[in-house]
Amino acid sequence: MARISLEDLDGLGEEAEDGGGEDGEEEEEEQEGGRLFAHWEAVASTHRVSLPRDMAGPIVQMTRHSQAREAVPYVTLSQQEKCKEAAYEERRYPAGKWACVTKGEPMYEQSISMSFMKLMRYICKENSVGCYLGMTVPVLNEIHLTKEGTQLEREVVTAYYLPGEFQQNPPVPTDPEIHITERAPLRVITRVFYGMTTEETILREISLFWELLGSTDTVLRETYIVAVYENPSIPQRRNEIWFICRAE
Repeated sequence: MARISLEDLDGLGEEAEDGGGEDGEEEEEEQEGGRLFAHWEAVASTHRVSLPRDMAGPIVQMTRHSQAREAVPYVTLSQQEKCKEAAYEERRYPAGKWACVTKGEPMYEQSISMSFMKLMRYICKENSVGCYLGMTVPVLNEIHLTKEGTQLEREVVTAYYLPGEFQQNPPVPTDPEIHITERAPLRVITRVFYGMTTEETILREISLFWELLGSTDTVLRETYIVAVYENPSIPQRRNEIWFICRAE
């Protein structure tokens, strides 16, 4: 299953570059936009999300900038290895401003897809400065488990880190569902996993991480973060599960 999210941009950027001619030519832009929109529309249909026509512009713009991404800053505190490979890593993320959208759709994939489309519009132009803000990675999806721990709660918070140049004075979103939030410093234990990110795979990865980490009261058990880095067209794309450390 594919998703309408940050992960759909990398491969499409290469496809867009193959069109030939100058990007500024109107005819080429229309062809490029139509091709990209048709692809995203097909992706949307796989998980019951309707793609509005007004997404054509943001799709083209973000595809063109898909290789220019700013990493969310952090400090590595420690690493644990297993069989000479990194098993998990402890990090500290500084306080910072994030643009956040909360959705509670029937499917996890629907929630993050709809939220990221809103964030795409904000990043591309629908903001108080009226320009492209720049992409940062990872995009975070904050999730909560049910009391039984066997399912995800429907509500998902999708968060985009404001690029460094906008941290002091974030552009105001035109969409009232996007909220600029000052997030406190965050200490997490992270583990990389590869492939699809659905409710099923997320629950499996959380369970595997607990087996690896062992019994501990230093992290939250009801709230987790899924960090998204790459394009779903990559069969073994990179994601991370973040366990959130309790305040010291």
